[in-house]
Amino acid sequence: MLKAIGLIELNSIAKGIEVTDFMMKAADVELLFSKPVCPGKFILLITGDVAAVNSSIDTGRNNGSSFVVDDLIIPNIHPQIIQGINGLSQIEEVNALGVLEFFSIASAITAADIAVKTALIQLIEIRLGVGVGGKSYITFTGDISAVNEAVEAGGKVAYDNGMLVHKVVIPSPRIELIHNLL
Repeated sequence: MLKAIGLIELNSIAKGIEVTDFMMKAADVELLFSKPVCPGKFILLITGDVAAVNSSIDTGRNNGSSFVVDDLIIPNIHPQIIQGINGLSQIEEVNALGVLEFFSIASAITAADIAVKTALIQLIEIRLGVGVGGKSYITFTGDISAVNEAVEAGGKVAYDNGMLVHKVVIPSPRIELIHNLL
């Protein structure tokens, strides 16, 4: 069971690879992924117990210094987050669709965790900077009131730190749109 996740986003691919190595040597954490994303950014996501993730992220911040764009640590991560990042969500029905778009990858993960902990929704996907110009977005479904609540809660944290691009709630989306998202 995942206890905590930590992410660092850097603006250098070479530095990102080096920072990944430093972080993996600093604490007993598991590397979920370490990869370049658009445009020339690099992200790495780790998991482990809270103390190990904190130690590893501190090491990454220190070694990444001016190359660090953003970072996050989320203790007690909701299980839907990893499924959403890996595109493994099993969606049976879409009543309403919520979409939150962000300037940073860390903001998307933080907002997704807040959204699923706030309202009874199901994540469809957390898209982390690949193929979207370095931006990120999350999509989720539920009944219209839950989707509205999740959009407001997830969007607020990103709005407060200037990372929210846009938020949308689509009641009863067309099936063609849903098939395109899944």
